[in-house]
Amino acid sequence: MAEFGAHLTTAGAEGDEKPSIFEVLAQESLMTAVRPAVKHASKILAERNPARYGWLYRFNDEIYTLLDVLLQHHYLRTYSASFSENFYGLKRTQIHGGNLQNQHQLKSLAFLTLLPYIKLKLDQKFEAVQEEEADTGGIISDAIQEQSLWKKVERAFRSVYPYVHMAWEGAMLYYQFTYMFDKSQYHSPQLQLAGVKLCNLTAEDIQLQQSKGTLEALVGGGASTQDTVAGFLGKAAAFTAVSVSSALSVGVFFLQFLEWWYSEENQTTARAVSTLPAPPPPAVKYDGTTQRIHPSVCPVCGRVRTNDTALSTSGYVFCYPCIYNFVQKHQRCPITGYPSAVDHLIKLYLPD
Repeated sequence: MAEFGAHLTTAGAEGDEKPSIFEVLAQESLMTAVRPAVKHASKILAERNPARYGWLYRFNDEIYTLLDVLLQHHYLRTYSASFSENFYGLKRTQIHGGNLQNQHQLKSLAFLTLLPYIKLKLDQKFEAVQEEEADTGGIISDAIQEQSLWKKVERAFRSVYPYVHMAWEGAMLYYQFTYMFDKSQYHSPQLQLAGVKLCNLTAEDIQLQQSKGTLEALVGGGASTQDTVAGFLGKAAAFTAVSVSSALSVGVFFLQFLEWWYSEENQTTARAVSTLPAPPPPAVKYDGTTQRIHPSVCPVCGRVRTNDTALSTSGYVFCYPCIYNFVQKHQRCPITGYPSAVDHLIKLYLPD
């Protein structure tokens, strides 16, 4: 058993082509810390100026994915590795050796950027369907169910997705165990589908990277025959990728701290520290104009409130259907413009 433990810790030593399981897991955990950091930064901007920066928070996933595509494309073309793999001294090669071809780079790029985005959206959709089901108490009339095909699809998705998620996580665990026990050269199914494997960088690889100009490697160097427009777009993409890469390299340890801060165990503490205070009256609309709101009137529909519900990010009270639909669609408070989610709704039970 001790010999096997020593094998695990020395698998990535110099002269051994195959990285250790610890290096593989460390490089995977690195990029998971980046998305919460970017989302937190966009949330701070949206809180300071909802009218100007609110869209950064609403479309955070899409903006992050676009930047991730530029970053990973740059590293795959230049270093034959993702950003995190290159940070830990790893590279991608073909299964039987050799540099990556264009098809391997495209497959790797899709699995590194598009697949996580799709999975994130599916997770968010599942949580939204779960919350809607919990809020309605699972009581939906048969007449509505017969008339709404989309509702049937959502209920089927809610029933099937947990098993799909379990199968995916089980496959990931299986690949990691087979890799750890040296029964496979892939630690994830994405690598096998892309037709590549991970290897440690050699001394020759490091020397080659140090002598290679990153911008020239991305746009093809001075001998490129691309036209002016294509060359300009290539340089812009290269500059963006290098800028993001430099920022991540400097802040990588800070990102590891954010990964811990925004873990499930610390979500309560994070919310308690970063929760916005309730704004003072009078009511001020998100576009800056003032309005008079009667204490018993819903600011959204303008009628006397029914089923009172408070929005914790702003402190205002609305009808439950009004604020639920508004927040679900716009992800902000209709009065203050503060970024909000369905989780921030609190039902109020007033005495008769």
